[in-house]
Amino acid sequence: MNYLFTISKITSFVFMISFLAVGLKAQNIEELNATEIVKTAVNKTLGKTVSTTLTMNVVRPGWTKEIRLKIWTDEYVKALILITYPAKEKGQTYLRRHDDLWNWLPNIQKTIKLSSTLMSQSWMGSDFTNEDLLNKSSFLNDYQHSIISFENIDDKRCFKLLLTPKTDAAVVWEMVYLWISVEGFDQLKAEFFGENMQLIRTMTAYDIKNFGAVSIPARIVMEPAAKPNHKTIITVNEFQNNLPIDDAFFTMQNMKNLK
Repeated sequence: MNYLFTISKITSFVFMISFLAVGLKAQNIEELNATEIVKTAVNKTLGKTVSTTLTMNVVRPGWTKEIRLKIWTDEYVKALILITYPAKEKGQTYLRRHDDLWNWLPNIQKTIKLSSTLMSQSWMGSDFTNEDLLNKSSFLNDYQHSIISFENIDDKRCFKLLLTPKTDAAVVWEMVYLWISVEGFDQLKAEFFGENMQLIRTMTAYDIKNFGAVSIPARIVMEPAAKPNHKTIITVNEFQNNLPIDDAFFTMQNMKNLK
């Protein structure tokens, strides 16, 4: 997932964080180019593979809904999502392999192939899209990057970057503002703009925590601009990256057998 997005949705990066850190120390931090900054931030949160357990809380005026899920990704080529709660949706899975997308519905024992046109639609009634959860686009590979200023987010000095789609990129957003911390290269905020450069939603990250060798935001909040008091909160419960995951894991047969 573009981890911020994360759930912010998610790019090919087989890079070692330690190698990047050595290179960055040799430079003046404010002289890094925009793509290097985005690459470092993205590599930090994903790696070759990711296995993560999340809790998603959809907040609406008068009600809330909790969804628990597990996500496995292999770069930006494959992704598998398993819903473990609530009971009504438990056992549902979503599979992406390259540009093919499927949804397994255990209650009716049916697999549905999803159209790529559904990528911008809400995932499970939340403020995240199918594209966010299935890592269909990438801040690194699908956008051009430029630094426009330095700003503080919760007293953390950040690069403020402008992301615009590459001409051949099939992405939902016409423009993204992305704030990445100077210290730690955490993606702390993103603003997503649609047609006519209208602000559609804002994603903010909090609670930097250690998950093994990696420190990442453990809480992500997505808020739609046109719907006051609507938001979706993702809490990261477990996070592991660069673990070996066999290619056979990301198959239609396996998506029906996950527990």
